[in-house]
Amino acid sequence: MIRLLIQAMENFQLNLSRLKGKIVAIDGPAGSGKSTTSRMLAARLGYVYLDTGAMYRALTYFSLKNNIDISDETKLEVLAKKLSFEFITENEVNRVFINGEEVTEEIRTMEVTKNVSEVSAHKGVREAMVFKQKEIGKNGSVVAEGRDTTTVVFPKADLKIYLDATVEERAQRRLLELSKKGVSTTLEEQKQDILRRDRYDSNREHSPLQKSKDAIMVDTTNLTIEGQVDHIISLMKSIIN
Repeated sequence: MIRLLIQAMENFQLNLSRLKGKIVAIDGPAGSGKSTTSRMLAARLGYVYLDTGAMYRALTYFSLKNNIDISDETKLEVLAKKLSFEFITENEVNRVFINGEEVTEEIRTMEVTKNVSEVSAHKGVREAMVFKQKEIGKNGSVVAEGRDTTTVVFPKADLKIYLDATVEERAQRRLLELSKKGVSTTLEEQKQDILRRDRYDSNREHSPLQKSKDAIMVDTTNLTIEGQVDHIISLMKSIIN
C-alpha cells in the first residue's frame, strides 16, 4: 500500500514537471474566481502568478493618489511606461508593489474598483501594460489572469480558460470579501457594480472582455476553489500528450 502511494506521488510530480514552461491564460468577469484560482494554480505548478488586473488597479491607485486625471490617456500612458510592477506571493497572498512600494491593500479599495475600468479602457495604457505583461511571460511557467490575457496578451497560450459564474454568485463572493475587510455594502450594491463593470469591460473599444474561440469555459458557480484548480490541472495534463 505504501509503495503504491509513493509511486502515485512520484507519477504526480513527474506529470507536473512535464508541464514546466507552459503559459496558462485565464480570463473572466469580476467575481468569477480568477484571482484566487490563478494564485493557487500557480503555487501548485511552481509558476509565476501574473495578475494583470492588479497592474491596472495599481496604476489607478497611483493616479488617484497623485491627482492625475484618469481620463487623460496621454499622462496615464506615460505613467504606465515609467512605473515598475512586482508581484511576490507569500502565505497564499499575492503582494503587489509599485516602484518598490507595497500597495496590496490600497488597490482593493472601492474607490479604485469604481475607477479601474475607465483607466484600463485607454488604448495607450493597455499597450504599455501588455508590453510589460508579455515581458513577464516570455520565459513561460506563468499563470496569467485578467480580462484580455487569452485574446491579446497571450493569444498563443498553451491553455486558455474562461471562468464565469452567475451574477448573484459573483456578487455574493464580492460581498463576503468586502465584509471581511470591514467594508459596509449590500448584495444589491455589489450586483449593480458587477453589472456596470461587465458592461464597461465588454463594450470598451480596446481589448474588450470576451471569450476567446479556443478558450475552455469553466462555470465556477457551484465549484470550490480547489475544484477549479484540480479541473484546470487535469486540462493541462491533456495538453502534454
